[in-house]
Amino acid sequence: MKLSFRKMQAAGNDFVVIDAVRQAIDLTPEQIRYLADRRLGIGCDQVLLVEPPRTPDADFRYVIYNADGGEAGQCGNGARCLGRFISEKRLSKQHELVLEVGDGTMRLQLDQKGGVQANLGAPSFALESIPFKALEQAVEYPLSLNERVLKAGVLSMGNPHAVLLVNDCANTPVATLGALVQGLEVFPDSANVGFMQVRSRNQVDLRVCERVVGETPACGSGACAAVVHGIRLGLLDREVTVSLPGGKLRVSWEEDDAPVWLSGPATTVYDGTIVLR
Repeated sequence: MKLSFRKMQAAGNDFVVIDAVRQAIDLTPEQIRYLADRRLGIGCDQVLLVEPPRTPDADFRYVIYNADGGEAGQCGNGARCLGRFISEKRLSKQHELVLEVGDGTMRLQLDQKGGVQANLGAPSFALESIPFKALEQAVEYPLSLNERVLKAGVLSMGNPHAVLLVNDCANTPVATLGALVQGLEVFPDSANVGFMQVRSRNQVDLRVCERVVGETPACGSGACAAVVHGIRLGLLDREVTVSLPGGKLRVSWEEDDAPVWLSGPATTVYDGTIVLR
């Protein structure tokens, strides 16, 4: 099977984006792993598909696959890349789009300059929806890592996140600590683990260890989770610049049941075709 694709990136978070509206696509987990392989395939953090919607209230369906071939529930940077892809491929002329993603929907706003803002919906702190095992809901939870106990904010942005405050983001052993947190029994579906250093009320540094992938240059939903946790702690204003290794993202949240908005760069790297067996 000959497959057309576009390689895109957002703050260093890279994707293989595929038009499943104009071409018939039925990828196996093995094919997804091949596409994501940085030595044998194209290489990416996630493979993204844009498909026809299944409900009349949506414009498209947004499907996310991790590099291991499994389906993911959310990816904010990927959504912004997908919005630009839809516009540049002329799949839609609309400046506001509704995407089906998982069991919910996501809204995108596109401007004339190619910028895309993603509405990731309201964060969820309900233990069963994250999912996270605890006796009762709290703003922060103690996590026991060997002989250390660390505090973390735990929430869902369509996927599970743990956010830990650190004094020196650059020198934090993100891969080691992230893997330890992800392996805890309190996270039955694992978690994306963010390490946030607060610079001021409107600026933070962040590194994220994602499920399956490990540390990535950027994580859109992780940036949203970090800002939400910082606001809940009273440390941050409602609009914050998040500096990640791959670049800067902008996150805004009005608290309570308001949606979280994510903006930042989304660029095309190249278009290509690949033959899949």
